[in-house]
Amino acid sequence: MESNRVKKGPERAASRSLFYAMGYLPEELNKPLVGVVNSYNEIIPGHIHLNQIASQVKAGVYAAGGVPFEFNTIGICDGIAMGHYGMKYSLASRELIADSVESMVIAHGFDALVFVTNCDKIVPGMLMASARLNLPSIVISGGPMLAGEYKGKSVDLSNVFEAVGAVKKGNMSEEELQEFELSACPGCGSCAGMFTANSMNCMTEALGIALPGNGTVPAVHAERMRLAKKSGMKIMELVEKGITPDKIMTKEAFRNALTVDMAIGCSTNTILHLPAVANELGIKWDLDEVNEISKSTPQLCLLSPAGPSYVEDLNRVGGIQAVMKELAKNNLLDLNVSTVSGNNLKSLLEIAPQADGEIIRHVSNPQKPEGGIAILFGNLAPEGAVVKQGAVAEEMMEVELKARVFNSEEEASEAILGDKINPGEAVVIRYEGPKGGPGMREMLSPTSSLAGMGLDKEVALITDGRFSGATRGASIGHVSPEAMEKGPLAIVQEGDIVEIDIPGKRLNVRLEEKEIKERFGKLSLPEPKIKSGYLARYAKIVSSAGKGAIME
Repeated sequence: MESNRVKKGPERAASRSLFYAMGYLPEELNKPLVGVVNSYNEIIPGHIHLNQIASQVKAGVYAAGGVPFEFNTIGICDGIAMGHYGMKYSLASRELIADSVESMVIAHGFDALVFVTNCDKIVPGMLMASARLNLPSIVISGGPMLAGEYKGKSVDLSNVFEAVGAVKKGNMSEEELQEFELSACPGCGSCAGMFTANSMNCMTEALGIALPGNGTVPAVHAERMRLAKKSGMKIMELVEKGITPDKIMTKEAFRNALTVDMAIGCSTNTILHLPAVANELGIKWDLDEVNEISKSTPQLCLLSPAGPSYVEDLNRVGGIQAVMKELAKNNLLDLNVSTVSGNNLKSLLEIAPQADGEIIRHVSNPQKPEGGIAILFGNLAPEGAVVKQGAVAEEMMEVELKARVFNSEEEASEAILGDKINPGEAVVIRYEGPKGGPGMREMLSPTSSLAGMGLDKEVALITDGRFSGATRGASIGHVSPEAMEKGPLAIVQEGDIVEIDIPGKRLNVRLEEKEIKERFGKLSLPEPKIKSGYLARYAKIVSSAGKGAIME
């Protein structure tokens, strides 16, 4: 056992004495020591209840013969950090989470880990730590929030962001907005649509590193607590059998996860996080593979923000297991992969419910013939850009637009809310990538403002930054190389014609090669926006979005 290095032999007498100081018994130190990595805090609604989840995990660990030790990580609420300086720290916190877990686990010699998580960067940060440490691991999330209700209609957080644009346009009063914001988020859990948090929790299930139901069982359901206890018990079985993350999260498992991603219309942020987790295991795949999988995978679900259904609805009709069972009918999944349940995927899907045909469409009658995400390439994005094609209006799938160029999110938001953006234009926001931001902010405020003002079918937004999973419309992000690395976005000028061809997977600016070279020859990059502290260090070593914004 890994823990023997902190508890066995005469030379570890002082360590044992410290365990006894906390009330542990000598008999307990003969058992496996299980780290319960809890991201509970009082600033994220998805995490406000995680102490209850962790207590059930610990009960399960103890019941199955292990000794649980709980410790915490940080967590940032993307919704609260959105639209201001604080969002620069969100993506960068992913590395802090992975590094802090690594530090705690190596220092204290745990034998296994249960990751109690829920929201945007915390889930991938913990998955990266799990992959890096390669100890028996299982993930249990806090579950999705239920949808809210406003004037008889189901709503969620994305609608609140869009309502800001509606107020600016005069389609909603400030009094109505206040009533709306009190109704949209009815309680604990990760925000109710297929945004980044729920996307990543569904990915843990698709990867096999979490038990069935982890991605979709609502936060307030008793089943969530039972799932936590089962996870605590199951980790002891993984310890006994020596099942580690590298045996679960294989190349085939990542392809399965990408296939599920395409079928349920996940956040574009999964294309940042899955490569980062895979990288920790030495698994490489390029963005062309995303298009390959997307082309062969029908989109079966149309969940908020792309459609009217919510994660609670997906759960009600069988959740991720039912989605995977439907995909398996077209031989789109590798069924031989292992899972933390102790069964391979084939065995799990034999007992999974059938797709209902409405929330989860049948493969013979999908919502859309291709997957929810596409990677675009061209002279504006030589190393790729990402779009949630499943949430793009048909009118914007193939267009030519006039560029409006901004060097920060704030500049663009001011122009949008000031009615300075017109139909037929592309809002280009640069110097917001991993290095240039630094931190690659999500830009839900400008995208939702465009949608709220009714421009999402007439205006595109193109950036080296990224978008919230709550974004809909022709929002193209992760443009790589980013402007701060002298990517082509840095030379785009006001009035240039941008060519978007989502079916053709192309993103170009209409310029002759000679003109492009001349502009690069005159290019002068701006000074770094932050010159001290964590983000300054982060900017020096972070990679482009095309590589998952990993630290190099």
